[in-house]
Amino acid sequence: MSQVAVFLAPGFEEIEALTVVDYLRRANVEVLTVSVPEDGAEVFTEKVTGSHKITVIADIHLKDFIEKMNGEEPDAIYFPGGMPGASNLAANQYLFQLLTKMDRKGKIVSAMCASPAVVLAKAGILSNRKWTCYPGMENNLAEYCGTEDWAKEAMENSRHIKDVPFVLDNNVLTGRGPGTAEQFAMKLVELLTDSETAKRIHDGSCQR
Repeated sequence: MSQVAVFLAPGFEEIEALTVVDYLRRANVEVLTVSVPEDGAEVFTEKVTGSHKITVIADIHLKDFIEKMNGEEPDAIYFPGGMPGASNLAANQYLFQLLTKMDRKGKIVSAMCASPAVVLAKAGILSNRKWTCYPGMENNLAEYCGTEDWAKEAMENSRHIKDVPFVLDNNVLTGRGPGTAEQFAMKLVELLTDSETAKRIHDGSCQR
């Protein structure tokens, strides 16, 4: 069974986070929701409040997740968008190291909405790749990456694709926004299981 870690930081986008978790669990994928503390916070708790003031209880907080994994990585990781959720994710050094390590190994790295621009771009994951994000955020990469020079280097030969629900480039899956969460989630289901499982869930949940 594939294992996916879904990282939730204060200010995460609730539709994007929970839609993906729901469909993955319908597909019998092992999903671990991980609470990530706000940038600079010293208190670790499983409770995380999203950008629309919906509070959820994650399966585990980041400190315990790190101990549980003991240097290993899951099969896939997912960063929902939302602000300042994406910024809190991008500020976490452990997540920066985890996603770059997983990318080098060809494991699935996925992100939606703000997170492709705010999290993946900063880590250099989108270099030489096609990708998408929440409309307009592709214009602020210097701000998210920290400097204009690093943004140019980190995004070298990348290509932003507009008006699509998601983009898959090798092992990196990026999505556009809340309204595309279902299509994004189903693509992740297909990647982690198979097309037959994805079709069963598609038909059984009355998707369009």
